[in-house]
Amino acid sequence: MLTMKDIVREGHPALRQVAEEVPMPPSEEDKKTLQEMLEFLKNSQDPEMAEKYELRSGVGLAATQLGINKRMFAVHVTDEKDNLYSYGLFNPKITRHSVELTHLEGGEGCLSVDREVPGNVPRYKRITLEGTTLDNEKVQLRLRELPAIVFQHELDHLDGIMFYDRIEDSVPETD
Repeated sequence: MLTMKDIVREGHPALRQVAEEVPMPPSEEDKKTLQEMLEFLKNSQDPEMAEKYELRSGVGLAATQLGINKRMFAVHVTDEKDNLYSYGLFNPKITRHSVELTHLEGGEGCLSVDREVPGNVPRYKRITLEGTTLDNEKVQLRLRELPAIVFQHELDHLDGIMFYDRIEDSVPETD
């Protein structure tokens, strides 16, 4: 079972690497790792499990956050209509996105960042994402609002980008 001690923290070089494609079909080891990542998210959102194992609640986890340089992540998040998006994905990529941007009120957080980082992180409001599931099925997901933001946050991890790299100052600097 994964716990917070398995998650690398900001400053770790793995968080700044561009992850490599996972050969298809994925190895049993890669499938096991991705399944454990999804279990971590579910456990972190269960109050009893989170308290027992001292887990911070998370909605997404990328392999790079475990120091694994592979293009895979897990997401377990509900949208505003209470629809659950629970996926372990190999080689996810955005194939389409809206021009319109959005952001999380109050900013984003990250299991690899042990501090509050204020600021708006602009994200596409709607995305279409493709990837391969734990069951080795190719999927195309149309996502909007919170799920779209979460998937983009995890994709950034696979490209060595931290959420605070994208924070835009709302007030332009003046000389």
